[in-house]
Amino acid sequence: MFKSLSQLWQLAKHFKESHSLRYNPHCWITGTPEIGENVWIGAFTLIDGQGGLKIGRGTDISSGAHIITHSTVWRCVSERRFPTNERAPVEIGEYCFIGENATVLRGAKIGHHSVIGAGAVVMEFMEVPPYSLVVGVPGRVARNIKDEIEGKVRKDRTSS
Repeated sequence: MFKSLSQLWQLAKHFKESHSLRYNPHCWITGTPEIGENVWIGAFTLIDGQGGLKIGRGTDISSGAHIITHSTVWRCVSERRFPTNERAPVEIGEYCFIGENATVLRGAKIGHHSVIGAGAVVMEFMEVPPYSLVVGVPGRVARNIKDEIEGKVRKDRTSS
């Protein structure tokens, strides 16, 4: 497929440069994810687009986060008798925030304007409603943050 590691590196570099200057050079993007405008991807993140991945515009993905669209669990524990890497697309809505060292597993759908807290694990096929705060391992919706967002915006406008 690739003649050298250098050729693979050049392809990855071109991918980052052609998509945005808002990707930290130390993030790792695999596959061909669909990444919206004004997305920030921090250092030491893994963005796995092999199973299909959409990241909505305005989303921030913090350092150390992992977005995973495949699983090798059953291939491994079956001693390779189950030869398949299972894949399922991940969808992250617009204007989401994925906290430091959070993990989003295959098949997850995160609604727009949601926050995934630092270290949280969004489980396989979990559906997160819009305006949610997700925390913990396994991740759970702690509360709706729509009113908090509107309150912050109003407060900022009045203090300006």
